[in-house]
Amino acid sequence: MCQWDMINHLAGCLFMSIAERVLQVQQQIRDRAQGRSVTLVAVSKGQKPSALNAAYDAGVRAFGESYVQEALLKLAALGHLPIEWHFIGPLQGNKTGAIARHFSWVHGLERERIARRLSESRLEAGLAPLQVCVQVNLSQEPSKSGVALQALEALVHEVALLPGLRLRGLMTLPEPTSSTALQRQRFAALRQEQERLIRLGYDLDTLSMGMSGDYIAALAEGSTIVRIGTAIFGERNNT
Repeated sequence: MCQWDMINHLAGCLFMSIAERVLQVQQQIRDRAQGRSVTLVAVSKGQKPSALNAAYDAGVRAFGESYVQEALLKLAALGHLPIEWHFIGPLQGNKTGAIARHFSWVHGLERERIARRLSESRLEAGLAPLQVCVQVNLSQEPSKSGVALQALEALVHEVALLPGLRLRGLMTLPEPTSSTALQRQRFAALRQEQERLIRLGYDLDTLSMGMSGDYIAALAEGSTIVRIGTAIFGERNNT
């Protein structure tokens, strides 16, 4: 999909229902996944529980939240549904306990200290290991979260040893760009890092990459989890 097609695609979503948007994204995934299993995580931060209900009714089973207090309210409101909750925001030390107890996945792990706190809290809660992805800062933006490539292997080694965590793979959030070639370059780099780590003996099966503006490029480079917000819910409702 070229840049102009993507712009038209996102603009068209503004006039569709949540269910219609979900179906459209699911179709895009099927068309481009090349037969592999891809999980759609609906990024629901800033959305009301009714919006999540609509997405759930359309077939979404995984939702991504970035703010712990907001997420806990939604977990309470939607606790009757078998939802898989993914935490995809910055990880603060004072929130690790709540995250470890209430979420199934964490995307964005970038510090050993936080990993240890998550592992300890998960074990204390008596829960199965928390599924985690290490975030990699491929574009080397100072303001962007994620571990640098040169420090990735050391962090992966430490996280893989923690009993309360199950290291599943890598995650990235590259710089915004309208260049499909650059999008694919960033995502290909993450895939290549995953392949390198697998050759070293790490059991990694997940590439969490691709959002509303670049998930087509991410799918082309092997993404297994796409994190979609605007293309499903429209602009965030913070009221």
